[in-house]
Amino acid sequence: MSSRPWLASRIRIGTLPVDGVDLQGALDAIDDLVREKQGGRVFTPNVDHVVQAENDPRFRAAYQDVSLSLVDGMPLLWASRLLKTPLPEKVSGSDLIMPLMRRAAERGYRVYFLGGAAGAAELARQRLEQELPDLRVVGIDSGRIDVNGTPEAQRPILDRIGAAAPDLLLVALGAPKQELWSHEQRAALGSAVAIGVGASLDFIAGAQRRAPRWMSDSGLEWAYRLAQDPRRMASRYLLRDPQFFGIVAKQMLSPSAPS
Repeated sequence: MSSRPWLASRIRIGTLPVDGVDLQGALDAIDDLVREKQGGRVFTPNVDHVVQAENDPRFRAAYQDVSLSLVDGMPLLWASRLLKTPLPEKVSGSDLIMPLMRRAAERGYRVYFLGGAAGAAELARQRLEQELPDLRVVGIDSGRIDVNGTPEAQRPILDRIGAAAPDLLLVALGAPKQELWSHEQRAALGSAVAIGVGASLDFIAGAQRRAPRWMSDSGLEWAYRLAQDPRRMASRYLLRDPQFFGIVAKQMLSPSAPS
């Protein structure tokens, strides 16, 4: 097993671990996890994850066992600087997925898509295979997963993943579902490296539009998503996520915070 050198730069924001790697470092770390053949989980924490982890022990436990944790969103990057443990750059799931798929095509990794909007995984596969003819997508599956379901209910999808024997499992179920499922099914997933990618398959398929780059880089992606789907996103962005500022302020004032 490798020494997982990226863990040496791991910091904490709220209760969540976050690794101090850039995009190239993230790709190299995922390579290491694949080569280890011990499985692994890659998450991309954002403001909402930090807030949810304060109140959800199950979600928090998933993060405490994460193999690689990549900062998703400028607010966490800014918070790391306020905490005097600066992270190098934002590495969101939607920024990671295309470079990762190129590397998977080069390395011959077997890739499985799980989740996304109806039909998005299949369309994403078609578009990726057109752009990357050497990419080996060995399976796709719908996002109809109950993370509170019985082991018997989980078995069919786990059997399909096991039969496909992927190196990389892209889990596009949204948070906290993708993190909970990847963590709690880790034994059944074997050597597959499960990567929580949120809406990334939908973006590739064209089922959902990403915020413009300037908004993402300015920390305004939340405003774009709120405007796109105000009914679903209002409670998250306007009621829940402002708790993030109090979490970071408390951490800054904590005696255990870096000086």
